[in-house]
Amino acid sequence: MTETASQLAEFARNSNAWPFEEAKKLVARVERTGQKQVLFETGYGPSGLPHIGTFGEVARTTMVRHAFETLTEGRIATRLLAFSDDLDGLRKVPENIPNKDLVAAHLGKPLTQVPDPFGEYPSFGEHNNARLRSFLDTFGFEYEFASSTQYYQSGRFDATLLKMLARYDAIQAIMLPSLRAERAASYAPFLPIHPRTGIVMQVAIDEIDAARGLIAWRDPDTGERFETPVTGGHCKLQWKPDWAMRWCALGVDYEMAGKDLIDSVKLSGEIARALDGAPPEGFNYELFLDENGQKISKSKGNGLTIDEWLRYATPESLAFFMYWKPREAKKLYFDVIPKAVDEYLAFLDAFPRQDWKLRLGNPAWHIHAGEPPAPEFIAHEGEAKGTAISFAMLLNLAAVANSEDPEVLWGFLRRYAPGASPEKFPRLDRMIRYAVIYFRDFVRPKKVYRAADEVERDALEKLSAALAGLPQDPSAEDVQTLLYDVARPIPRYQNFAAKGATPEKPGVSNDWFSMLYQVLLGEERGPRFGSFIALYGVDNARALIADALAGKFLRPTGAA
Repeated sequence: MTETASQLAEFARNSNAWPFEEAKKLVARVERTGQKQVLFETGYGPSGLPHIGTFGEVARTTMVRHAFETLTEGRIATRLLAFSDDLDGLRKVPENIPNKDLVAAHLGKPLTQVPDPFGEYPSFGEHNNARLRSFLDTFGFEYEFASSTQYYQSGRFDATLLKMLARYDAIQAIMLPSLRAERAASYAPFLPIHPRTGIVMQVAIDEIDAARGLIAWRDPDTGERFETPVTGGHCKLQWKPDWAMRWCALGVDYEMAGKDLIDSVKLSGEIARALDGAPPEGFNYELFLDENGQKISKSKGNGLTIDEWLRYATPESLAFFMYWKPREAKKLYFDVIPKAVDEYLAFLDAFPRQDWKLRLGNPAWHIHAGEPPAPEFIAHEGEAKGTAISFAMLLNLAAVANSEDPEVLWGFLRRYAPGASPEKFPRLDRMIRYAVIYFRDFVRPKKVYRAADEVERDALEKLSAALAGLPQDPSAEDVQTLLYDVARPIPRYQNFAAKGATPEKPGVSNDWFSMLYQVLLGEERGPRFGSFIALYGVDNARALIADALAGKFLRPTGAA
C-alpha cells in the first residue's frame, strides 16, 4: 500500500493524531509568514545528566517535526536545535558525581567554567553536553547541538540583547508583577558575570546605558561598582527573559514544555512580543507521576531513569509511552513497562492491516517516522499467519520455567515453531533477554498463588482431562476453543450477557481466565491462555495443573 507524498499529506490533514494537530499549527504559521524554514527547539539544563524527561521532549518534538514534513510534503525545510543552557551558574553540587569538593569550590560559576569532576572534559558543562549528544545519538535523533556559552560569547545573541536593554522597562513591567515583593525589589533580567570571580551575579542594576550597551552594578560583598557590557558573553539573562530572547534571536517556531511551565511560557511569550518577535507554537505536556501518584522529582529519585527503562525494555516501548496521551498525567514506574511493550507491539502488529487513515493515527507510524518495521510472528505448523509473542507471554513462560536463561524460553518457542531462532527473529530475541531480567527483578518476588476451591478444583481436573485428548502440538486456536468448551457448562463461569450467547451455548466470563492465572501462575492477569498452553506444551500444562492442585506453589503459613 504505497502512497504518494501528496496523498499522505491529504490523509494527514484529516488525522486527529496529536502530532498532526500540533503540526497543523505550524502549517498555519508558515502560511501567515511565508517562511521557507521551520526551527524546532528543545532545551536542556546541563547541571545533571540527561534523563527520561529529556528523551520525552526530544522524541515528542521529533514526532511533530515529521508530522509537519508529511503535511507540507517536505517543501519546507526543518531543523531541530537541542539547546544546552550551559552558561547558567551552578547552584548546588549534584549528589551523583565524584570529587564534590572540587565542584563545590566553583559554585555560582557558569557550568562551562566549573571543572569536570570526572576529569574527562575541560568543564562540567562540556562533560554533560557530551553525554547529551551521546544520549541523543544513541536513539538516532536528527538534531543540531547548540551551547548557550558559545552562542553568547560568539555574539550571536548580541543584537537581541541590545534590543532587550533598550526595552528594559518593558521587560521589567512584564516580569515584576509575577514576582514576590522581596524578589521584585532586586530583580533584573540581566545577570552580569563577575569580571574577577567569574560568578553569575544575581544583583540589582544601578544604571543602564542602552547607547553604550552597558549595565552598572555593585558587588554586594565589597560595594565595588562595575560596568559590564550585555554583549559578548559578559552577561547572561534570567531564564524566562533568556527563553524569550532565544526565541527571537534564533527564530524558534516550535517548542513544547511541561505543564508546570505554563506561566513561564506565557511570560516569555509576552517578552518575545515586547521584542517584536512571535512566540513559538507548542503545547504543554503533563508531568509524570510515581506509583503513589506523586510528581516525579530528580532530587527525590522517585521515578524511573532512562537507564532503568532500557534495562528492561526497548527504546521503542519508551517512545510509545511518550507518544501515548501526552496531555494526561501518567504513572512512570517499573510496573508500566510490560504494558507499554505489549501495547507498542499490538500497534505494530495492526499497522499492515490498517488503511492510511488508521495508520497515521497509529503510534508506530510516529515512533518510526512513517516506516514501522514488520511485526514478527512465529508460525506453528499449519498456521497461515503465526503468533505474535507478547512480553506478558514471555514473563509467564519464564515464571513456569522458573528460569533466567533466554535459551530455556527459546526452547518453548522452538517446540511450538521448529523454525524459530534468535537469528531469524532478532527483535523477539532482544525481548526475551529483557523479559528474563524483568522476571527476575519484579515478577518472581511478587508472585502469589492461591488455592483452588472445590468448584475450581473440579474445573481444573476437567481441563486437564480435556487437554489429554488434544494432539501433542495443538494450535493456539484449538487450545483456546477447548478452554471455552470446558468452562461453558460450569454455572460459575457462564455469561449469558456475552455477545452471541444463548441458553444452549452461554458465553464464558473473564472469571474463568482470572482463576487460571491466579491458581496456575500466581498472577492476576496475562496474555491469551490458549496461546500460553500451546507454547508451554500440553504435557507441561497438565503437570502444572497437577502441581497447583497438590499445593506445591502455595507458601507455608507465616512465610514471607
